Amino acid sequence: MPVSNTPLLDDVSYPADLRKLKPAQLRQFADELRAEVIDTVSTTGGHLGAGLGVVELTTAIHYVFNTPEDRLIWDVGHQCYPHKIITGRRDRIRTLRQSGGLSGFTKRSESEYDPFGAAHSSTSISAALGFAIANKLNDKPGRGIAVIGDGAMSAGMAYEAMNNAEAAGNRLVVILNDNDMSIAPPVGGLSAYLARIVSSREFLGVRQLARRIARKLPKGLYDAARKTDEYARGMTMGGTLFEELGFYYVGPIDGHNLEHLIPVLENVRDAGEGPCLIHVVTEKGKGYKFAEEAADKYHGVAQFDVVSGKQNKGPGGGPPAYQNVFGETLAKLADSDSRICAITAAMPTGTGVDRFAKAHPEKAFDVGIAEQHGVTFAAGLAAQGMRPFCAIYSTFLQRAYDQVVHDVAIQNLPVRFAIDRAGLVGADGSTHAGSFDVTYLATLPNMVVMAAADEAELAHMTYTAAEYDEGPIAFRYPRGNGTGVPIPDVLEKLEIGKGRIVKQGTKVAILSLGARLEEAKKAAERLEAKGLSTTVADLRFAKPLDEELIRKLLTTHEVAVTVEEASVGGLGAHVLTYASDNGLTDAGLKIRTMRLPDIFQDQDKPDVQYAEAGLDADGIVETVLKALRHNSANIEDEGARA
Repeated sequence: MPVSNTPLLDDVSYPADLRKLKPAQLRQFADELRAEVIDTVSTTGGHLGAGLGVVELTTAIHYVFNTPEDRLIWDVGHQCYPHKIITGRRDRIRTLRQSGGLSGFTKRSESEYDPFGAAHSSTSISAALGFAIANKLNDKPGRGIAVIGDGAMSAGMAYEAMNNAEAAGNRLVVILNDNDMSIAPPVGGLSAYLARIVSSREFLGVRQLARRIARKLPKGLYDAARKTDEYARGMTMGGTLFEELGFYYVGPIDGHNLEHLIPVLENVRDAGEGPCLIHVVTEKGKGYKFAEEAADKYHGVAQFDVVSGKQNKGPGGGPPAYQNVFGETLAKLADSDSRICAITAAMPTGTGVDRFAKAHPEKAFDVGIAEQHGVTFAAGLAAQGMRPFCAIYSTFLQRAYDQVVHDVAIQNLPVRFAIDRAGLVGADGSTHAGSFDVTYLATLPNMVVMAAADEAELAHMTYTAAEYDEGPIAFRYPRGNGTGVPIPDVLEKLEIGKGRIVKQGTKVAILSLGARLEEAKKAAERLEAKGLSTTVADLRFAKPLDEELIRKLLTTHEVAVTVEEASVGGLGAHVLTYASDNGLTDAGLKIRTMRLPDIFQDQDKPDVQYAEAGLDADGIVETVLKALRHNSANIEDEGARA
């Protein structure tokens, strides 16, 4: 149920309703909106701190600009919950990140107020520029408005877009939401007053007149006048860098003070100047003391009690999280190997690099949201004899694929890729699913690709990667906790390209890669109960393949099934290619490949997602039975003959 006692919010279903309010009512409206966000996330879980930090900014943008004609794009999108509430989705807001519910990010199919889907960072300015230029070319009045955080501004793509933005004229507005880095000194009344003055039509008109006069001066005097203008404003307001990129800079201003925000946004809306960047300073978690005091812990949250702030993370204990197994293993290895270092792209906690950093701070590098730089940086380290580990989510490593190919694989440099969040990821949905890394890495010459079946295997693979200096090597592992197997004190250096038999049978062979091994073992038990003797193999490597083991399994079993939590083109494709190239299919062997479907799967619980993909025990059993051309009615006869 929505929060009670929200009279203004109750009357606002869309931004057009918001614009009917008087300016004096906006403070109360923002307070009601913030309360609704807190209550919503307390029941659904999700991103909290970022959304609370932009309540006033969201209110001001929709109040001043003519959305959806003016196209508002939230970078990453994890701060968009207030935006969703006031753009026709309040009645569904408590379905966030649930099966069939609202996405935790912006999504074009949800609403016309989400003109561009997001979830990966630093794309907003490029997209907003596209909207702005399209409107300019078609003589439409709409603007492109990008709201981008200071963290996202660490990515080169943002500056590439800004460097190309001048052609958009005043149809492009970039709002820099500074909520973490100290880009500028604390803001107050003076800076807000200056921001309002320099964004006003009168000031811009005078400045444009001065420019026209200055251009008629001799070159030396013109250059001096231009520099005086830039440096005067740069010294008072910090905008010189953005000015050099062609933007008119306004700020910094207090992003929680509506009396400051509204007039500045109105001035920018009405100005005839070129592209504009408004520097807004906000606080993550604003208005909820627990989130204000621990912004990192309340960035993404489980369900929580609003009064106490206590999060419901379920029972304690249990198996460790995969990323922590990686981080702690790497830290121990670095105790005796000074060449080991770790690189993350703004995700130290999510990748376990934070644990490595505590033990070896001088060898842990957070490069910001700059995966491309991180990979080439690692290549440079490797070329100089270090043993770098790039710990990056599968979905984010996609952003650096050219660097993986050009700077690492072609040069055969021993960069180690620790690929977190491999496979499906539940509530984060398709934008964060690690579906493609096996395919896009195993196609590369020189690359070794491993997949961990459990936390012990992950520890062994981390050690194996550390000791492998012949070229690039990658190992993938899923989101969440391990299976509960003990991690040996003495780690094993795996033989490259060699798998293992987990269970020996004679009729059916299940060739598993990665964390579906437990489901493969369950499937084998069910097949055995039907009289079908089943082998389960953990191949460990997608590249190079264990050709000896695969040949043996394919030639000694009636049906073979490959199982992987990856897209088409991965393990199954490589096994089929090997079988075809070596004539193993000529005798009528039945091979089936099980992989993620050729769709972008929506958010849901991981076990539901894998069931929908057919990658659970039931799906494996069904695939085997179909391959044997039997159904549940007559499989018992087959078992009697086996």
